Amino acid sequence: MKKFSLFFLVLLLSACDTWGVPPQPFPVWTPISSSTPGIVTATPIILLLPFTSTAGVIVITPVTPTNTEIPSPTFTSVPILPTETFTSFPIQSVTVDILGCNTSIDITHGMGEVTNAYVTVKNTGTVDLPNTCALLRAIDEDREHPDKKVCVPNLPVQNQVSLKLTVDSAYKKDTVIQVDATSNEVILLRVDKPSCRDIGIFGGAPSDVGVIKPIQP
Repeated sequence: MKKFSLFFLVLLLSACDTWGVPPQPFPVWTPISSSTPGIVTATPIILLLPFTSTAGVIVITPVTPTNTEIPSPTFTSVPILPTETFTSFPIQSVTVDILGCNTSIDITHGMGEVTNAYVTVKNTGTVDLPNTCALLRAIDEDREHPDKKVCVPNLPVQNQVSLKLTVDSAYKKDTVIQVDATSNEVILLRVDKPSCRDIGIFGGAPSDVGVIKPIQP
């Protein structure tokens, strides 16, 4: 009976709050509610210069310009040359040959001794020569002779004509002469001859005086 009473007393004492602090309940772990995870986008690190990494240290190496760059294509323009158009211009050209001289007496015109000069005018240009004339002058010329200037109406291209010209000259005196070749009063050529010797030395007077014919070689 004492044993039962002691056990009951111990049980009663153990049921009393002798410390004044109630016992804590056994902790229960409740899982944390999950939420939508945040989206993290990695931002790339852009390096404008070449770099090398040594033991976690970034070393930036400057760029040295070189001539290894691929050159841009070069275009060579070929100029287009205009086609040359040649325009032929009329050319007036003559040659004059003084064949020789002789002397005579001109009673018809009331003159004494006169000097006759024989000349050949050749049209070597590219156009015909209208009103082609030969005019004779002498250093000892006295009165003007009507035959000192002789003309033909037209001298075609690559044609020639021989003419007889006369001037009033001094008696038995060596005559220095000058011949002008003209076309429509424009002087094309002037030739001099310091001494006009006898035409007979050069084969005599030409027989085709005043005749227009192709230029003879």
